[in-house]
Amino acid sequence: MQILNATAALLYIVAGGLLIRQLFSGKSGTTNKLPVLILSAVAVILHAIILYLDLAPHPEWSLGLTNAFSIVAFAVAAAFTVIAITRPIENLGAVVMPTAAAAIIAAWFWPVGSEGSVEPSRPLTAHLIVSILAYAFLSLAVVQALLLSAQERRLRQRDPGRLLNALPPIQTMEGLLFVLTGIGFALLTLTLVSGAIYTKSLLGVTLTFNHHTVLSILAWLIFGILLIGHFRFGWRGRHAAHWTIGGFIVLVLGYFGTKYVVEVLLL
Repeated sequence: MQILNATAALLYIVAGGLLIRQLFSGKSGTTNKLPVLILSAVAVILHAIILYLDLAPHPEWSLGLTNAFSIVAFAVAAAFTVIAITRPIENLGAVVMPTAAAAIIAAWFWPVGSEGSVEPSRPLTAHLIVSILAYAFLSLAVVQALLLSAQERRLRQRDPGRLLNALPPIQTMEGLLFVLTGIGFALLTLTLVSGAIYTKSLLGVTLTFNHHTVLSILAWLIFGILLIGHFRFGWRGRHAAHWTIGGFIVLVLGYFGTKYVVEVLLL
C-alpha cells in the first residue's frame, strides 16, 4: 500500500507539473498531451486499486473525510483523463492532478477510523456512484469557470499574457463550461433522487432536512438557474463563471463542510 500510494501520488504530481509548466509557457495548444494522459491514466488505475483495497475487504465502507476526499478526487481525475482524450480540457489538469495527489497523501497519512462508516447496499451504491460522478463533473466545471474568468479578465485588460495564449478560444471555453455543468446538473438531480430513495429504504422517510440536504438542494437550484439563464437569457462569461463557482461552494459546504464539522471540530 505504501508503494501504491507513493507511486500514484508521484505520477499525479509529475503530470500536474508538466501541465502547469505547459499552461504558463503559452504553448499549450501545440504541446503533445499524450505523455500527460498516459501518466494520468496510470495514476488513476493505481488510485482505483488503492480505493478498492481500502474499501472492498471490509463489511462496512469507511467514508470519513479523507477517504471521501480521495474517492471524489479519483473520480475527478478519471473523468478528466477520459474527457481530455477528445476535448481540449488538458489545462484543467494543472489543478486536478495536484489535488488528486494531495487527496492520496491525506488519506495515506491521516486515515479515518470508524467515522462515516456505512453498510453497503444497492440503494447506497447507486447513490454513491451518481453523487461521485456529479462531484467529478461539477469540479471540472468550476476549474473551467476559474480559467474562463481569468481569460475574460485578461481580454478586458487587453493584456493577453502567456495564460491567455495557452487557453483555447473563449467560445470553446464557454461551450465546455456549459457541457460540464449540464452533465453535472443532470447527475446532481439523480443524486438527490437516489438519496431520497436510500433515505426512504433506511429511515422510512423520503427526505431528512439536515444541513447536507438543504445545501445540496440549494446548489441544485443555483446550477439550474444558471442553465436556464444561459439557454433562455444568454448568460455567459464571468457572469456564468461566478454562478458556477457559487453553486460549487454551496455543494462542497453541504458535504465536505458538514463532514469537517462532525469529524474534526466536534471530536
